[in-house]
Amino acid sequence: MNLKICGAVLALVAAHASYAQSLSKGDQQILNELAQANMAEVATGKLALQKSEAADVKKFAQQMVDDHTKGLQAVQDVAKAKNVTLPSEPDAKHKKMADHLNSLSGAAFDKAYLENAGVKDHKEAHAKVVGAQKKATDPEVKALAAQLQPTIDQHLQTVQGLTSGKH
Repeated sequence: MNLKICGAVLALVAAHASYAQSLSKGDQQILNELAQANMAEVATGKLALQKSEAADVKKFAQQMVDDHTKGLQAVQDVAKAKNVTLPSEPDAKHKKMADHLNSLSGAAFDKAYLENAGVKDHKEAHAKVVGAQKKATDPEVKALAAQLQPTIDQHLQTVQGLTSGKH
């Protein structure tokens, strides 16, 4: 009897592990892209907190750090449950943007930060989460994209207001 229970438990554990690894390549890619986007926003937000002298830009940057830290945690939670290893740092494209932003100061920094990390990246992120909700085959990956979309949309609306103003 004891051996049967042990065998049943091992079969359940093996079934769960194979399920976790059965996440499609497309869904794994979605998780990777969502992690990259969140990491990049946290990194550039922290940079803006250091470099910007404008109160409204600093307020936006703090919101980016706070919200995208939460977003990254949500992505990491789903990835962990699905046994997917995520990247641990921003990709080359985002590192290049951070390097460019780091070379700027004052109003030039604010303008570049709001246009790139703000408007451009949030338009791309919006497209990614909308696409993920259509393309993802895993229900948890779909739900994650749906969960992230309102925050991304709110960020885009906020930054568009900032860029149409004095910046």
